Amino acid sequence: MKNSCFVLLTLLAFVGGSANAKEFVVSYDGFYDRLKVVEKGNFEFARVNFYIVDIATLEPCKVKKGEIVTENSSSPLTYTNQAQLLLPYDKQLDKDKAVVVIEPENPNHDCQLKFQIEADHFSAKNLNKADIYQLHSEFNELLSDLSGFFVSKLMGFLLPEQKGVKITFSRPVTFDDPQVQCAQSSCTFEVNEAWQENSQMFNSPNTPVDIAQVTPWISK
Repeated sequence: MKNSCFVLLTLLAFVGGSANAKEFVVSYDGFYDRLKVVEKGNFEFARVNFYIVDIATLEPCKVKKGEIVTENSSSPLTYTNQAQLLLPYDKQLDKDKAVVVIEPENPNHDCQLKFQIEADHFSAKNLNKADIYQLHSEFNELLSDLSGFFVSKLMGFLLPEQKGVKITFSRPVTFDDPQVQCAQSSCTFEVNEAWQENSQMFNSPNTPVDIAQVTPWISK
């Protein structure tokens, strides 16, 4: 169990980087390697997203300014108000040994880099069994690809168990399905093979709501 937890943290959360009171600096190559995995895969929804978070609370470390720097150039870093880093997939930046330099809005924050497997372009209209099955499969494939051959093939027992998909909505919601369990605005969808060709929408007694975040549901 201890090894499984270590692998989960390595794959889904704390990845490199260092921090001081004023700047957070991390090599671009770690981002590039993960973006390359997504670029080479055939993923409609699954992505790897990057965030700067407070070490103690895991709340966003809001960014005051940032840039991508090489020996001969500098360009602005694009980011959101939730401290998500919107980095380009750029082979030249990787070759040029670029670094990402970030100044947190709060200089007293102790920040770290987090990367998270999530879904992009997944909305309420995708709340049917076939789309969630596809998303579950994409998450599983991406997690395996990111872990590399040694872990995924030879030491697969160390990988966390993915049971399905976790969806966070903009407000509390419930669904009339025994394989969907909700607590407030967060619901877990326990996926099985019967969902693969099933376009049935999930029935909810609530008014449809916006989706805030979609991630793999990891059980251990």
